[in-house]
Amino acid sequence: MDTNISFKLKVWRQAGPKEKGQFVTYDMQDIPTDTSFLEMLDILNEQLIEKGEEPIVFDHDCREGICGMCSLYVNGHPHGPATGATTCQLYMRRFHNGETITVEPWRSAAFPVIKDLMVDRNAFDKIQQAGGYVSFNCGGAQDANALPISKVAADEAMDSASCIGCGACVAACKNGSAMLFVSAKVSQFALLPQGRAEAKKRVKAMLSKMDELGFGNCTNTGACAAECPKNIKLSNITRLNREFVMAKCTD
Repeated sequence: MDTNISFKLKVWRQAGPKEKGQFVTYDMQDIPTDTSFLEMLDILNEQLIEKGEEPIVFDHDCREGICGMCSLYVNGHPHGPATGATTCQLYMRRFHNGETITVEPWRSAAFPVIKDLMVDRNAFDKIQQAGGYVSFNCGGAQDANALPISKVAADEAMDSASCIGCGACVAACKNGSAMLFVSAKVSQFALLPQGRAEAKKRVKAMLSKMDELGFGNCTNTGACAAECPKNIKLSNITRLNREFVMAKCTD
């Protein structure tokens, strides 16, 4: 049976990137546990608008766990306490009556706050533009059985390509590293013959852009993979390092 819960919501409010932010606490009463986390924020915003107050700005789009825009820290976890899920897939049944829920934007120098809970993640787009693509014509789609690719490699490439670029890996890393994101984008091409032609150029360009944009170094703690909503594997970082060393050896 569905129940209602009441709780305190501690939300980061910041008027703009140059403004000083602070936490503001709101009392939420009788919220159904089958309400999604973003729907709960919608309810709060409706209440704020009725009072003539400024609604909370937060990013969202598909609300189906596909786009990765719902990038929030919830109680210190990127996307919240649920494993392998985005914030929009988080439901209030995960929380308890009377508790305090803290909501913050991503904390990273490379993801500056735009307003309240929304951050600028254009840095990921710039890394993609630096080399996360195949620039030559690969022709039309062939029958899968006609391509000399093992099922193991094809499955691993598909798993890497499932990265949605939400930035949870950066938010989870104490150094703000984007290595898991970059390694997933490099791996999805490195494992397939279509991506091998530009492999050396790709890995050097993407890592160079990552450093240029202010992302930190990998900490080797595995926090990125632990918090990733798509369960991207740490082994991708090993592949990224190997691809980079091979590329530099041919300079």
